[in-house]
Amino acid sequence: MNVKKIDKEYVLNTYNRFDLLLTKGKGSLVYDENGKEYIDMTTGIGVTAFGIADDEWVEAVSSQLTTLQHVSNLYYTSPCALLAKAICEKTDMSKVFFSNSGAEANECAIKIARKYTSDKGSDRYNILTLNDSFHGRTLATLSATGQEHYHELFNPLPGGFVHAKANDIDDVLSKAKEHDVCAIMIECVQGEGGVIKLDEEFVKAVYEYANANDILLIVDEVQTGNGRSGKLYSYMNYGIKPDVFTTAKGLGGGLPIGACVVGEKAQNTLGFGDHGSTYGGNPIACAGALSVINRIDDKLLEEVRAKSEYIFENLSNANGVESLSGMGLMIGIKLKKNVSDVIKECMENGVLCLSAKDKLRLLPALNIDFELLKKAVDIIKSACA
Repeated sequence: MNVKKIDKEYVLNTYNRFDLLLTKGKGSLVYDENGKEYIDMTTGIGVTAFGIADDEWVEAVSSQLTTLQHVSNLYYTSPCALLAKAICEKTDMSKVFFSNSGAEANECAIKIARKYTSDKGSDRYNILTLNDSFHGRTLATLSATGQEHYHELFNPLPGGFVHAKANDIDDVLSKAKEHDVCAIMIECVQGEGGVIKLDEEFVKAVYEYANANDILLIVDEVQTGNGRSGKLYSYMNYGIKPDVFTTAKGLGGGLPIGACVVGEKAQNTLGFGDHGSTYGGNPIACAGALSVINRIDDKLLEEVRAKSEYIFENLSNANGVESLSGMGLMIGIKLKKNVSDVIKECMENGVLCLSAKDKLRLLPALNIDFELLKKAVDIIKSACA
């Protein structure tokens, strides 16, 4: 069976796939159709937080498969309730709405921001996001995304979004006042924008301005969340607490799930019928996510930070490397050579990497074995040189 030929003939051509057919994996190792082994430094773009076919995740999902695979949200299910409880208790937030993706979680946050303001009798509706941000591929979240090249083919996009410069508080405050915004949405590390970490002073200034002006602060944790940054959620590195945060990717461990997590201020904004999702809160996805979230403890996060430090120490001054950016195990590497060439060389030598604009991007499993990580870093260092 020629899978590549079938895919090219029948799957809509929206992905420029590598010439690589993966067939199986375990942990941080994956294998192609010829049995060649690769160290996975991508985790499905930050999804398989504990690697491939993680035993505890498989057990949680398999067990749920034999009871209820799906019922509508007209009924209660245990995995949905327990997952919401776990997230709220770990973050001191109040309520959760479950969906199927990060874009959907961000759509929910946008609706909350506008209704929260409307409920107070205000006609404010604009939401400020940052240049180089990425918030999803639905029409509204594309409009929220601060990268013009994503917009060009799909105009006219929905209105109501304003973009300001990242790490420039004067520009943010100027545009927030000029457009009378109801919310500010940020990523603490802009993944698709080039793995750009926001400055602590900037984030705290945005937080303080939003609080002082009853503007909802939304933090997009779709890629940065669930231990990826070295904290449970990236905003925790800045000593702030948003009014709303969204997450997906690593939460599900490989199954589609998104979550819009709401703090006390806006917890009662959406009522019966104001929002919904057929598959949101699916018992199987929630069972898998519960096994993930319950294992992200202080010990694991300490290991994430130690592995991050190792990567930064070993690649920051390596030949062919200009600089490193990011946080935790979400790392961007600015190169002196073409990033595509480095990715190709790494693949040929058994390591899978990603790109983010002109940077090499690393998103390994949170629990990647340290010896495997060292081997991967050596191969990456050689390719960069």
